[in-house]
Amino acid sequence: MTSNPTGETLILAPEPKRMTRQGGAFDPTDAPYIRLDAPRPPDLIAAAKQTGLDWEITASPAVPKDETGLVIRLNEAMDVPAEGYKLAIRQTGMEITASTPAGAFYGACTLKQIARRVDGPLPCVSITDWPDLANRGIMLDISRDKVPTMQTLYRLVDLMADWKLNQLQLYTEHTFAYLAHPIVWQDASPMTGEQVMDLDAYCASKFIELVPNQNSFGHMERWLKHDKYRPMAEQPDGGETAWGHRSQPSGLCPVDKRGIPFLAGLYDELLPHFTSPRFNVGLDETVDLGYGRSKSICEKLGAGRVYLDFLRKIHDLVSERGRRMQFWGDIIIHYPELIAELPSDITALEWGYEFDHPFAEHCARFAESGVGFYVCPGASNWNSISGRTDNAIGNITSAARNGLANGAMGMLNTSWGDFGHWDPLPVAYTGFLAGAMAAWNSKTNLSKTLADALSLHAFDDPSGKIGRAFYDLGNVYQCFAKRTWNGTVQWQMLFAKTDNASIIDGLTVAEFDELDKKIDEIELAMKSDAMAAPDADIVRQELAFVIKMPRLASAAGRLRLGASKPRDFGERISAIKDEHRHVWLLRNRPGGLEDSVGMMAVR
Repeated sequence: MTSNPTGETLILAPEPKRMTRQGGAFDPTDAPYIRLDAPRPPDLIAAAKQTGLDWEITASPAVPKDETGLVIRLNEAMDVPAEGYKLAIRQTGMEITASTPAGAFYGACTLKQIARRVDGPLPCVSITDWPDLANRGIMLDISRDKVPTMQTLYRLVDLMADWKLNQLQLYTEHTFAYLAHPIVWQDASPMTGEQVMDLDAYCASKFIELVPNQNSFGHMERWLKHDKYRPMAEQPDGGETAWGHRSQPSGLCPVDKRGIPFLAGLYDELLPHFTSPRFNVGLDETVDLGYGRSKSICEKLGAGRVYLDFLRKIHDLVSERGRRMQFWGDIIIHYPELIAELPSDITALEWGYEFDHPFAEHCARFAESGVGFYVCPGASNWNSISGRTDNAIGNITSAARNGLANGAMGMLNTSWGDFGHWDPLPVAYTGFLAGAMAAWNSKTNLSKTLADALSLHAFDDPSGKIGRAFYDLGNVYQCFAKRTWNGTVQWQMLFAKTDNASIIDGLTVAEFDELDKKIDEIELAMKSDAMAAPDADIVRQELAFVIKMPRLASAAGRLRLGASKPRDFGERISAIKDEHRHVWLLRNRPGGLEDSVGMMAVR
């Protein structure tokens, strides 16, 4: 942070590595040109447009120096790491220098944030900056059950670019429109090939890589429930798993000879729509492995060996199609003796979503074996209603610092949609921005800067009220002393099965009173915001919905505790479902909506 000429603090996200206040200011009133200085000036067009400055862009050396407000210069010999930049704002003009077009783009992102915050002359500063982690991404779940509209995806990409993120994944189980498999996606409003290619090109224009994603082992329920695919399942009729009994099949059977040709067909349809050299094939949470048709071979060879053998076959498919395979590391981490046998060009995705997840231990295991890996924390938005801010900060900070210490290739920050994806997209922005800030500069004190940065750089609200509202709503889970992993008490009150008596263990009416009090305080404090984001009207509707949900959860909690039975409770449930339908369609396609509505357990 630094201060502008009036003494007001500048809030930048991510925070630069080195920034010095020079004194004085630059008045851009009479300098309406941006000049590009590079062997191929068009390489810097994206950077010039990213500044947000409505000035003429030129590569002509004839433009008068005193009319040049900004020079963007490419210098391949400059002494900053890859994707780094230098930004100088002087009284006589501004300059961005970088060794790559991406670095110039990120310098423009910083200038855009400074210009957004300052009305009038810009403070003179000198910034030298670069990212801690080369790969900085977001993974958004589009399979349970929410598929965003293209407008929503483009808005997300714009925010990612502003925050210096450079990878996007859309977690896919059944929501790509495979032409050979219409029965699987016909009610899901899937992404089409044309839409993927359009999004890929839009991402590329912002120096963001759209990485293909298709789960390929576990989490195949949406496929295997259909008679056409059921025979490939580990348990065609369901059965006992590591997560208890399941009435429907869950994962593919690794010893069924039809599985690999089936996956090859999916990859042949999906991958040509992406320009990325990477491909995330999933392979996480294979909870039924060894419980069904592969039981005998798992008993003979060990479940870890059977898993690794299937992984290698999938790796062959990916390599044959010219891609580098990514996979979730949660299974192989339990077989440390096998990690060294992973293919040499594979990338493990080390994930964990609690503040105390053992990133240090797990990262060290991958590093010691020589396997390339990302750290994958979470935005802590799912199964929460309004988020888990402090958990997200702790989880993301740990991931960034332990990843950097152990040579991680990058960070992929995740947002899941478990149990119907009831939280609106902006609930995840708190975690998304935290991840962007930590992946770029792992020394950032997120607890100190995140709320204000969120308000300015996600919602364009200089009052600070909208960012603070989402930040504080994400911490109301702390009204309860009981710890809930991967979720919150208020979410459980609405979505846990009504016959699950254990969820009220240790809860008190006083805690629900505290929840109501906190929500009232947050709602009062957010009035009269100054939000100017292009989707401000949508955000306000989403925020109103997010505030109603914990209040309803509080009433549900009292009901579960037997403390009260509101006369209008059923009517409130019906009304919140209707509002969920309305808010959902503001950003998302209709497929999956009614499945989501049906996830609410209380009636």
